Amino acid sequence: MSKPPYTITEKTADCLAKIVETVTRLEFGTGFKRDIKLHRENRVRTIHSSLAIEGNSLTLGEVTAVIEGRAVAGRQTEIKEVKNAYEAYDRIMTFDPYKVADFLKAHKLMTQSLVKEAGKFRSGDVGVFDGDVAVHIGARPQFVPGLIEDLFVWAKASSIHPVLKSAILHYEIETIHPFADGNGRMGRLWQTLLLAKWNVIFAWIPMESVLYENRPQYYKAIEDARKADDSGVFIEFTLAALYEILKNTNSDLLAAEQVTEQVTGQVTGQVTGQAGREEKILKFCAEPKTRGEIQVFLGITHREHFRAKILKPLLESGKLKMTIPDKPNSRNQKYVRA
Repeated sequence: MSKPPYTITEKTADCLAKIVETVTRLEFGTGFKRDIKLHRENRVRTIHSSLAIEGNSLTLGEVTAVIEGRAVAGRQTEIKEVKNAYEAYDRIMTFDPYKVADFLKAHKLMTQSLVKEAGKFRSGDVGVFDGDVAVHIGARPQFVPGLIEDLFVWAKASSIHPVLKSAILHYEIETIHPFADGNGRMGRLWQTLLLAKWNVIFAWIPMESVLYENRPQYYKAIEDARKADDSGVFIEFTLAALYEILKNTNSDLLAAEQVTEQVTGQVTGQVTGQAGREEKILKFCAEPKTRGEIQVFLGITHREHFRAKILKPLLESGKLKMTIPDKPNSRNQKYVRA
């Protein structure tokens, strides 16, 4: 395939520079790569948003429930879409972005039990309609396999930055419209795949959430690019969306880490206080004391709290010992500093 028609605008170049800078900060200046909980949350956001763009009505909470295996009162086709998308994204790093066979395998995972031609290029014509008006007609079915093969050959050989390349492939997949259904989901999945192959943190960046929040602009960018026969406006929009989610993720993490530092400082103070309380108890128990005497000394009235949080740790650490160790529940039991 010859080079797809695209233009790199000044805004696109600026976004690319900011993306590279923000990714570096996110990777080396935060704990994002190690934050498994955030990875899971972002994956759910990705799936919810990508499906919602296509009309899936399940809420973020319901998508979470489906992924966690909990029952959801929703349409079975929508629940199946969630399960399929989760499986496809879960295997994302096993796909080669330049292999047509992997492209078809991913589509099968995404649409199995939902469409007749899951994992196969469409056998008929397809179009995108606004009411009765055709907004876009995909390539004739007999040309689809060759167009996708040529696109992937070009992408593999191209030295253009992977972030730009990912947006171009996303747009070209939407334009060729290779499948009877699932083209939007596959375009977004394949952009994420190319980004993740460049830097693995993109496997956990929910760019789709920004696209979902800006659906009218997303559709308009695709349409404007088609009218111009140049994906430049789509690349510009996509990179702006990507930068926005990266920037927000970075800011949220830094804010969370600041809170953690504050809490850590408070906990450190609490630990210091606990150490002081232990020292007081050990001095008080230089001579054997009953449990009640120690509680009165500390001003603690709740017996079980005292036993679990104060007395037991001191006994287990060997700092205190029982005067009658073979009868721990004896009414005559006392405690003395070891």
